[in-house]
Amino acid sequence: MSSAIISARGVTKHWGSNVALAGVDVDVEPGVTGLLGSNGAGKTTFLSLVLGLHRRTAGELLVLGEDPERSGASVRAHIGYAPEHHNLPPDVQAADLVRHLAQLHGLPRRTANERASDALWQVGLGEERFRPIGTMSTGQRQRVKLAAAIAHDPKLVLLDEPTDGLDPVQRDDMLALIRRIGSDFGIDIVLSSHLLDEVDRVCDNVIIVAGGVVSRAGSLEELRGAVTGLVIEVDDGIEGVARQLVAAGCTVERDGMRLVITGDGALHDLARDAVADAGVGLRRLGDRQVTLEDVFLEANHEPVA
Repeated sequence: MSSAIISARGVTKHWGSNVALAGVDVDVEPGVTGLLGSNGAGKTTFLSLVLGLHRRTAGELLVLGEDPERSGASVRAHIGYAPEHHNLPPDVQAADLVRHLAQLHGLPRRTANERASDALWQVGLGEERFRPIGTMSTGQRQRVKLAAAIAHDPKLVLLDEPTDGLDPVQRDDMLALIRRIGSDFGIDIVLSSHLLDEVDRVCDNVIIVAGGVVSRAGSLEELRGAVTGLVIEVDDGIEGVARQLVAAGCTVERDGMRLVITGDGALHDLARDAVADAGVGLRRLGDRQVTLEDVFLEANHEPVA
């Protein structure tokens, strides 16, 4: 049996004449998964279908083994959700909001009250839990949404742009919290974002959405780990080094005092010999690996069928 927590086959969604999703095929594996794409790529639409809040136009979708269109209440009982928007009731205390949402997920009032307090302590708002939400900063409101998403002990948490509106320090703290919830609490997380850096820092797996379809999917290690050549940086005399490498059959790209070389054979030995023959100082010699940015840019420049 598949270990996927979300499985989509040919999922499409039209909003009138606008095609938001054009045939999504993907399996979301356990762990922390980044749903990465440009603004308008269809990430929020996909999350709404996972939650069963909207009906898909076509395709098959299973979430935690159930179809959210047919069993929406059952699926949502096991999912925590932090939406992108910040439209929280300003006059309500944080503890009351988190407790209320935990009750909506089926917890008795007393248990919901205890879980709300625990969740707010976990996200660093224990001392602030009785403050009205309207008096809180953007960073604190984001934490309230995260507390509400985990208070009922869900199997899966969906986070839509959880660092939106945060300054660099708040952003670092939020990402550390997300990573801790995924690792220490054992909760599977789907983090929707258009920011490469935060996906790179906290996620185990990545799904890249472009043009309403999944253009890349896999573990972060698989997507960014391929060695695509060798990087050489020298003090001077780079033209001589480049000529030596071209004569040895390498393909050479120059960027300032940096060369990226590809080709067959022992590239490290060829590079070492070329630098020695040119009599220049070597600053760096190492493998060039594909980055998540490389994968993302390639995925977004490919034509969509």
